[in-house]
Amino acid sequence: MDDDGQADGSGTAERRLHLGFLLLTLCLIAVNMRATITGIGPLLEQLTADTGVSLAVLSALTSVPLVAWALCSPLAHTAAQRWGLNRVLTVSLALLTAGTVIRSLPFVSAEGWPIATLWIGTAVIGVSLAAANVLLPAVVKQSFGTRVPAVTALYTALLAGCGAIASGLVVPISHVVTGGDAWGWRMALLTVCATLPIALALWAVHHRRAGHGGGAKRPAGAARGPSVWGDAVAWQVGAYFGVQASLFYVLLTWLAPMAISYGRGEAQSGVDTMMFQLTGVISSLALPFVLRGRLERWVPALLPVLALIAIAGMILAPGGILWWGMLAGLTSGASLAMSLTLMASRARDHHTASALSGMGQSVGYAFAAFPPIVFGVLHTAVGGWVAPLLFTGLLLIAQALIGILVGRDRYVLDH
Repeated sequence: MDDDGQADGSGTAERRLHLGFLLLTLCLIAVNMRATITGIGPLLEQLTADTGVSLAVLSALTSVPLVAWALCSPLAHTAAQRWGLNRVLTVSLALLTAGTVIRSLPFVSAEGWPIATLWIGTAVIGVSLAAANVLLPAVVKQSFGTRVPAVTALYTALLAGCGAIASGLVVPISHVVTGGDAWGWRMALLTVCATLPIALALWAVHHRRAGHGGGAKRPAGAARGPSVWGDAVAWQVGAYFGVQASLFYVLLTWLAPMAISYGRGEAQSGVDTMMFQLTGVISSLALPFVLRGRLERWVPALLPVLALIAIAGMILAPGGILWWGMLAGLTSGASLAMSLTLMASRARDHHTASALSGMGQSVGYAFAAFPPIVFGVLHTAVGGWVAPLLFTGLLLIAQALIGILVGRDRYVLDH
């Protein structure tokens, strides 16, 4: 698809049909992306019982994709320039499918190897998602033009909503009994990603129709400008992405164990994690409506307020953890949509958007990989939840402060 392929309502019927198919494909990809990782938290107790590995160690499974994203995100933009955006996304979706299968391999019997496949599969999932996370905002920027906020909101809502549903379903699915045996965590993690091969097939059709996506490359003869890595606005976007992602992955990992410690059952804790993410769907869809007028400038800084209230509630009235998690979810969903919107709106073109997305997500995930671990260390050290929750509150304050900077009307590489 060329640079003129923007959905401004004036295109031909064929182009509108093409964009509709692309939007459907992007939605189905979003349905599966977060579902590949959000089921881990509610299943941690089962994983511990099955593998004999401690809860603290297995909680690091959530950080494995974040480390992969931090290391591989810049490479995704470089790969798209060399081989084409669509081709790289096709490979990444194929790897995502393979990693999901490897993680759940049930038939290996060598001592220790089943645990190895769990970590290897998770790492492959992380690497493949790195490319998708970086390049999909560039696809949206290239193909949907002025409708970037609306398309990003829809994409983010599906990302959050289906990830949430996966969190709520994995435990019940793991207890399904056939032939006298429960399905277990392996089959549960596969089942919630059952439509991933369909998403891969639809994207392959788009790839074949649209070509390799050479539009992601810098135009021939264009001078090589300064790198986004030296741009202050890019660093602000990356920092904002990192602190908002920290809230999501801290609660994704620890909300269920926290709820269980308060006396809620395993299935109930999975529902708590699901509702935390589902409320993010509402806020991500609502974001384009508040990004208007004078309020737009302050939205990035105001989003953490609800989560700060939620953190205070978890400390002072932990019995309402379901409701506090839902309140935090409003901040989480809107903040992700805000971050992805910034990666597109703070760039002048889709090439710069791809570079900014790669740099911002690399910086952001490099930071976000550590808070879930720090949260667990604090919990182990003090034997309670107050200290780690206070740490989470500090992250939210940092998000508000960075939001003041990133909310200004500035563009990457504008000097």
